[in-house]
Amino acid sequence: MSWNEFITPIVISIKIALPASILVFLLSMAAARWMAKARFTGKNIVETLLLLPLVLPPTVVGFLLLVALGRRSWIGIAYEKLFGGPIVFTLGAAVVAAVVVAFPLAYRTMRAGFEGVDRELEDSARALGASEWQVFRYITAPLAARTLTAGYILGFARGLGEFGATLMIAGNIPGQTQTIATAIYVAVDSGNMQLVWAWAGAMILLSFIMLMLANRFSRE
Repeated sequence: MSWNEFITPIVISIKIALPASILVFLLSMAAARWMAKARFTGKNIVETLLLLPLVLPPTVVGFLLLVALGRRSWIGIAYEKLFGGPIVFTLGAAVVAAVVVAFPLAYRTMRAGFEGVDRELEDSARALGASEWQVFRYITAPLAARTLTAGYILGFARGLGEFGATLMIAGNIPGQTQTIATAIYVAVDSGNMQLVWAWAGAMILLSFIMLMLANRFSRE
């Protein structure tokens, strides 16, 4: 086992997880803030749709993404015209898969944080003339900061370990889209247990550290 052979899937996984976690953080924060405040008919249906990727098999999520972003879809056709190539079986497709599967976990965590903010404090700030952005920046976000941080960490961890949806839409191209999870699958299939244990150990260590941080932020 060479160092390059070991480290490449880890680097690719981080390249996917970093941009995906930022997108998940922004999308989850916006959705969680809106859903924590909103009161409308059909709210339960909307929230169920937002959480659906959490319970669907990753391969089903990947299949739906493949249909939505494939070369025959209008999104896939538009992307190919703009960028000169398909989005499927690229690093960008892996980022999309990571965003979709990580979103529900981060959303649930962040919504709990927003719902824990005292609304009287927000209403008092509005009564004193603060704009919605000022209320969010100086009151809501600081009070929910620990939960938001925990949501980001969980989103990063989920995106880092994504397998099924990534395999469906981004494939398993060594040096390009082969993540830790897909590399472990191939190594097990080929009987290379040395690589399997090395990658599994790295994944367990990374996941343990991130979960420990997430628990610390969510409880303090």
